[in-house]
Amino acid sequence: MTPNKTQPQILVVDDEQVHRYMLTTLFAEWGWEATEADDGITALKAVEEGPFDAILMDVRMTTMDGMEALQKIHAVNPAIPVIIMTAYSSVDSAVAAIKQGAHDYLTKPLDFDRLRETLEIAMGHRKQTQAPSVSGDPFGEDDQIIGASESMRNLWDMILHVAPTEATVLITGESGTGKELVASALHHKSQRANGPFIKVNCAALAENLLESELFGHEKGAFTGADQRREGRFVQAQGGTLFLDEIGETSPAMQAKLLRVLQEHELQRVGGQETLSIDVRILAASNRNLEEEVARGTFREDLFYRLNVVVLDVPALRERKGDIPLLAEFFLKEFAGKNNRQVVGITPECMDVLGRYPWPGNVRELENAIERGVILMRGEYLDISGLPLTIQRWADNHAPEETVQPATLKEAEKALILKTLEETGGNRSEAARRLQITRKTLLNKLKTYNKEQ
Repeated sequence: MTPNKTQPQILVVDDEQVHRYMLTTLFAEWGWEATEADDGITALKAVEEGPFDAILMDVRMTTMDGMEALQKIHAVNPAIPVIIMTAYSSVDSAVAAIKQGAHDYLTKPLDFDRLRETLEIAMGHRKQTQAPSVSGDPFGEDDQIIGASESMRNLWDMILHVAPTEATVLITGESGTGKELVASALHHKSQRANGPFIKVNCAALAENLLESELFGHEKGAFTGADQRREGRFVQAQGGTLFLDEIGETSPAMQAKLLRVLQEHELQRVGGQETLSIDVRILAASNRNLEEEVARGTFREDLFYRLNVVVLDVPALRERKGDIPLLAEFFLKEFAGKNNRQVVGITPECMDVLGRYPWPGNVRELENAIERGVILMRGEYLDISGLPLTIQRWADNHAPEETVQPATLKEAEKALILKTLEETGGNRSEAARRLQITRKTLLNKLKTYNKEQ
């Protein structure tokens, strides 16, 4: 039967037939497809023959144990996440497997909720790269936004709803989240899309230079003004003006901006002529302007002029499900720019990317992937290619060892009773099929109140 490639493909590696049967049955109930392997050699052959979204593998097996199989599987394809299964007494082995590149480990008997959560996290990379995204270049000149998370989809819905209007929009969010990208999207989805889109970083210019930059100046207005210059408002005529980091402007500049917003007219620095303007204003700030108003550092009337519609861009740590998608995009982008042959990102590296808090948001992730691509020596980006700050963080924030609660009893009971039914109540045959002793079977039945 040809596998359904739209469903997660799991490789279950365990030399216990009953355990494999239980897991494949469970995965089928979840809508996943499973392939069985009874030892490391069979698992390695399966990986060489076809792709898998995740591998669930026991440590102790009679032929090629899980540790050796892990190394050989990652030699073939290090991007496949491998989850190790182990008994409580073998936790040290599982921790060693993590150090050798395993995605995670689970202790037997398995907690089904934890099993599903772990596998879904491991396959998150697959889901995100295949999910329909609001995709494209997260910091380019176009209006495309990368993100499949609910928060980014909500943001995109708001962009599409607000863009066709003439409303002034205040874009908020931390530095590096992509506020300029949102402004670009608002412009390109608006009725002014054929007009100019002019950007001004208010924090990058001194007050006198910012005034000239925005309003223009007449010849002789100040030293060095040897000719008339049109400001950004005039340059944006018929289009959109994006005032980035508007919270950094002085009270005097805020007053002048307020007048333009109210009157739709301005005067050049040193001039007397009043110019009418037809410009849509978008503004952004990484500061909380409402708090700045309370402190008296930002004009309340200007705040309410800008605050007609507010779009908040979430921090990357608040939408970690988008990290694999962003990382893959940047990987492909910088591989092309730097002429690198790159296949993918190793599971342990993706795990670190997913857990790191990203104080610099998407811009920091972009820089980290660019560095990794430039420095990488193989076909896969691994932890060694990440910035040292992230590597040190990963060393100091390794996942804690956890002991999983046992919740397998109900599944075990169902399997035993089903086997008994199939054998017509023949306990000896049922015990043989289950690969347990008849005495163990009788004891199990006693606990199920099935003894006769």
